[in-house]
Amino acid sequence: MKHTKEKAVIVGAELKSDKGGHSVSMEELRRLSETAGATVTAEVLARMQRFNPATFVGSGKAEEIAALAREHGAKTIIFDDNLTPAQQRNLEEIVSAKIIDRTRLILDIFAQRARTQEGELQVELAQLTYMLPRLGGRGEAMMQQTGGIGTRGPGERKLEVDRRRIRDRISRLKQAIETIRAERDVRRRKRAQVPVPQVALAGYTNVGKSTILNRLTKGEAGVYVDDLLFATLDPTTRRVKMPQGGWVLFTDTVGFIQKLPHALVAAFRATLEEISNTDCILHVQDASSGEMELQRGTVVETLEELGAQDIPVINVFNKTDALSRPELELLKARNPGAVFMSARTGDGTEELLEGVQNALSKTWRHREITIPPGRHALVGEIYNLSMVKSRKDNDDGSTTLSLLSTDGNYQRILKRLSGAGPV
Repeated sequence: MKHTKEKAVIVGAELKSDKGGHSVSMEELRRLSETAGATVTAEVLARMQRFNPATFVGSGKAEEIAALAREHGAKTIIFDDNLTPAQQRNLEEIVSAKIIDRTRLILDIFAQRARTQEGELQVELAQLTYMLPRLGGRGEAMMQQTGGIGTRGPGERKLEVDRRRIRDRISRLKQAIETIRAERDVRRRKRAQVPVPQVALAGYTNVGKSTILNRLTKGEAGVYVDDLLFATLDPTTRRVKMPQGGWVLFTDTVGFIQKLPHALVAAFRATLEEISNTDCILHVQDASSGEMELQRGTVVETLEELGAQDIPVINVFNKTDALSRPELELLKARNPGAVFMSARTGDGTEELLEGVQNALSKTWRHREITIPPGRHALVGEIYNLSMVKSRKDNDDGSTTLSLLSTDGNYQRILKRLSGAGPV
């Protein structure tokens, strides 16, 4: 559904003791606002000795924002920071406009992008958790507005709810998500019985993870790609054929972002935990971004929060086609062992797959096995379960395979070879 563009004023705030850096966050807020469907008509950066507990920016600055909103015909004010329920209500009384903070803005974007049942449940849980403490005063009326940014999901359906009903709904959502999580655990255990290497593409939003997955699958992944923050939300898993044989599952995960709302981290933990159950993480970074180091820190911090800090990580610098040769050489010198590629042109794709194979070799060990004559079906099964590096067809009709396989898979192959049962 296409939503009408809203005029919005974006507001950032910093303490006078801060060392700056808010221009980066404000530019990201502008892009988030545009992704949500707003037209940013003006922006304000408030500098103060301390944050005001009543209005966050102080009543004088709030009056200034109100005047600017009237001048530009903006009905929505979007803050780069999170506001308390009291601050939001007080600002609404002064400004006479819809007040959106960063968390609510991101929740709105997620509400637009969720496509699977699980994604929709997770977004609604995060929205209701955010909304519950804001049901007093005008906060309750916010659920019954005529739509627009920050009102999608439960608000857009104009639900007549009170605190008790919201708590009941939150409880049911948690139970439904836990059921989905249990089903995922069952699938994970089944995969463990017949292991297939799994790799997660993680990184800041809009660094090109989905484009990389489409490139690796030669366009068959069909993952939606756009130059928007959070262009894709629900994770996508696809099989990728490796150069040395065998298949690897690659999962494209939701992008991270600065100040990612805790409600979203909590709601999407079941999905994000897929990252912590993979054999390898591709940390995709935008080589052309001036804020690459800041974005890298955000991703590393989030991965640690998910308990994924011990999983092998390959640093992948995407969009290298936007760099000059000296810039690329400097980046390579500063990041030995990383992969440098352009998902758009395909440059570096082979190096990426080689890096994945090397990382997986820590758990997928090198083996050599000879298959007797007449057991060609077993050879095909081994190709599906292992990464075959080389094959030699011997004069006596047997086949010798050099392969990478997990301990569990190798034992199943030996069992099948002995005739004791299926792989």
